[in-house]
Amino acid sequence: MWKYRILYCSILLLAVAASCKKGGENPAPPPPVTKSFSFNSLKVNGSFSGYTYYNINAKPQLQFSFNDALDHASVNNSFSIKDISGNTLVYEVSYGNGDSTVTIVPGSPLNPITQYTVAVSANLVSKQSSRLQSGISVRLITAIDSTAKFPLLSDSALLDLVQKQTFRYFWDFAHPVSGLARERNSSGNLVTTGGSGFGIMAIVVAVNRQFITRAEGLARMQKIVDFLKNKADRFHGAFPHWLNGTTGEVIPFGARDDGADLVETSFLMEGLLTARQYFNGIDANETALKEDINALWNAVEWSWFRKNNENVLYWHWSPNYNWDMNFAIRGWNEALVTYVLAASSATYSVPKPVYDNGWASNGAIMNNNSFFGYNLPLGPNNGGPLFFAHYSFLGIDPLGLTDSYANYWDQNRNHSLINYSYCKSNPKNYYGYSSLCWGLTASDDNINGYLAHAPDNDDGVIAPTAALSSFPYTPTESMDALRFFYYTLGDKIWKDYGFVDAFSLKDVWFSDSYLAIDEGPIIGMIENYRSGLLWNLFTSCPEIKTGMNNLGFQSPHL
Repeated sequence: MWKYRILYCSILLLAVAASCKKGGENPAPPPPVTKSFSFNSLKVNGSFSGYTYYNINAKPQLQFSFNDALDHASVNNSFSIKDISGNTLVYEVSYGNGDSTVTIVPGSPLNPITQYTVAVSANLVSKQSSRLQSGISVRLITAIDSTAKFPLLSDSALLDLVQKQTFRYFWDFAHPVSGLARERNSSGNLVTTGGSGFGIMAIVVAVNRQFITRAEGLARMQKIVDFLKNKADRFHGAFPHWLNGTTGEVIPFGARDDGADLVETSFLMEGLLTARQYFNGIDANETALKEDINALWNAVEWSWFRKNNENVLYWHWSPNYNWDMNFAIRGWNEALVTYVLAASSATYSVPKPVYDNGWASNGAIMNNNSFFGYNLPLGPNNGGPLFFAHYSFLGIDPLGLTDSYANYWDQNRNHSLINYSYCKSNPKNYYGYSSLCWGLTASDDNINGYLAHAPDNDDGVIAPTAALSSFPYTPTESMDALRFFYYTLGDKIWKDYGFVDAFSLKDVWFSDSYLAIDEGPIIGMIENYRSGLLWNLFTSCPEIKTGMNNLGFQSPHL
């Protein structure tokens, strides 16, 4: 029996020995333990305030300290400076504290108002062959270059230039078939009715300022009005938000927004009535233009938009979805002119209770609280976006205008001053906000696509139209902003059609877009500040006088 045990053990030992030799003569060693070292501190120009730095000079010093001496060769491969496009910059290196501190400086001056990223890779190696525990990233935003980018002009000449250059959007870039304004500079055949109303007012200003001749302005108006009368889709006399500029067919603004847009129609009629009052000659062409504008104006069925005779107007109606959007037009917003026009219609007018119960919500429109020391008669706290003070008031003169709810000059001036004061005080500490750089309103946005910017909805985006269209209310503050936008930021935001739609110094973002509904108020409201031209024309309409009187307004024009 013991013989069998010896044999079994011998076989077992041979099997074990054989199995050991399959992997080689010796077992594989365990993987080595990689040592690491850590980052201790950062200083940018001698101080630390996190990992984002604003207002940085052209040759900043960035000092990184570690708990181990660095391998010089590794530094060259692990540190980088890149601009926002990913281009790599050359830098200079120096060492201290026994090579545990490295200071890097850009080899060439950094560009102003530009974002750079300074990065340290986790592949950084110490002299002990240890690797950095984790990478580091530092964001630098360089300072504004305060030197003038263009030759200095008188304030009057600068206003001329801004109006003339901005007008090119509605003149050079107008749709070739319809003459209407494209929604934005990338819209192709898509034209906007409301923005075209502002563009029509811009044509009036351009003729009056002699940017174009009266004959040229009249010919363009004839093209626009003929298209609106004979080609463009209408619904109970009202136009959609968007049209195809070639065919006149509606282009849906949204899933159920494929019919009438009463507010956009109001902006269009505001412009058409202003043009009717301007082109008031007795020759055949101007007489025919007035007759065509009257036909368009009188065809709008304002009262039908009460939806079953309710005491409120509704924004939308669709031939496919009827009243499904169910959006009542209530104040305070951009649509005061909608109620003024509805009350002024000789064919489809609405009575005062529609204004009081609908627009004014039986007095709920009122605010009467103070913000930044300014009383706000109407609307949301802090005033909301500044276009509330612009769109209706391209035509309606707020100076001396009152009703039972507000003094409208106080409303718009204080709204503008609240917006200005908010940006000046800069409670969110956004880089760039100041008494020179202000203005929150609806515009393109680098994060949200498009946003109604306001003190209560602020993500750091400034729209030039906000301050510039506020010229009648804040002439000093608006002129300061204009000089800053043109002379200081002009190389970034002054382009073919005037100022781009929006920018953010916080995020170093400058849009390349233009929107008709933002460009138009710049021209028109600057003109109202300079001469009152559009105010005088629109409020000279006998229908408007009657309608505003019927709503209980008092004004020097009435």
